[in-house]
Amino acid sequence: MKNFRSFFHHLLATPYFTSLVTVALLVVLFAMGSVAYDGFFSVQVVLNLLIDNAFLLVIGIGMTFVILSGGIDLSVGSVLALTTMISAYLLQSWHWHPLLVIVCVLVLGGLFGAAMGGLIHFFKLQPFIVTLAGMFLARGLCYLISINSITIDDPLYVAMSQTRLEFGDAFISPSVAIALLMLALAIYLAHYTRFGRAVYAVGGNEQSALLMGLPVGRTKVAIYAFSGFCAALAGVLFSFYMLSGYGLHAQGTELDAIAAVVIGGTLLTGGYGYVAGTLTGVLILGVIQTLIAFDGTLSSWWTKIVIGVLLFVFCLAQRLMSMGAAKAADANGAAVAVKPSAQAA
Repeated sequence: MKNFRSFFHHLLATPYFTSLVTVALLVVLFAMGSVAYDGFFSVQVVLNLLIDNAFLLVIGIGMTFVILSGGIDLSVGSVLALTTMISAYLLQSWHWHPLLVIVCVLVLGGLFGAAMGGLIHFFKLQPFIVTLAGMFLARGLCYLISINSITIDDPLYVAMSQTRLEFGDAFISPSVAIALLMLALAIYLAHYTRFGRAVYAVGGNEQSALLMGLPVGRTKVAIYAFSGFCAALAGVLFSFYMLSGYGLHAQGTELDAIAAVVIGGTLLTGGYGYVAGTLTGVLILGVIQTLIAFDGTLSSWWTKIVIGVLLFVFCLAQRLMSMGAAKAADANGAAVAVKPSAQAA
């Protein structure tokens, strides 16, 4: 029993514990669906998860960096909706070139995020309050443009919506390719650049990061700018998907993004997580939705119920992991303290 407890505490202390649980859960859910429903076990079902959730993956990527730094960004869903509204208005009313529209909304998204990051760092404001204000501001600006949905019929947007990138009998949309490229870029930024190391350091202990001479202020502003950029890019992908701009688009998407990041293994307290884990979190949310759709007898609200239960479980797992790491650190500290005493004796 003692050996089992020791093994359990050691397992909880390992940094990849929640990531392993996430991957195992995805495999179990997919296996359950494959056994229960005909046609569930196919490559195209998996690719459809990516097609339907490409925008969520991109938002989740930006949210991962924010949570890794110990912050939160509640504005991303509203920035997505604002992006669709600005895009639709510029395309349909002002007849701008679609590429110019895309560049414009991406820049605006980055600047919006950078402004929130600046307020958080330089005025020492809580990220929750600042991004909550950003959420209301962006959502309100949608209705200044129009209270109605604006249909997009631009040829480029229609082509991006209808194009299939085929390989064999399966296919993906261009939005999936863009989302996966963003994922690859984010993995590189997080794990192979100074910016990524600074993000982890700020999330682990901001004061220690300052003492190490890291550019904490610049890093925070860049993190929220990147999150705003990702939200705007997700808005572009959502515009391809829906071919419309509407102020009610993506309500609650910020919460879905946070759920995907946490389920993907990133600690809410910051300092630990993998960007690739967010992909697993998004796929788990997609599999849950697909299982409920295949069942046909359950309300779509069961998706929220299951996700809520999963969040409770993963928050508990994160807490246990933190306690396991603390116990392991205390044990190591005690061993180091005992060793010099024994040598002195």
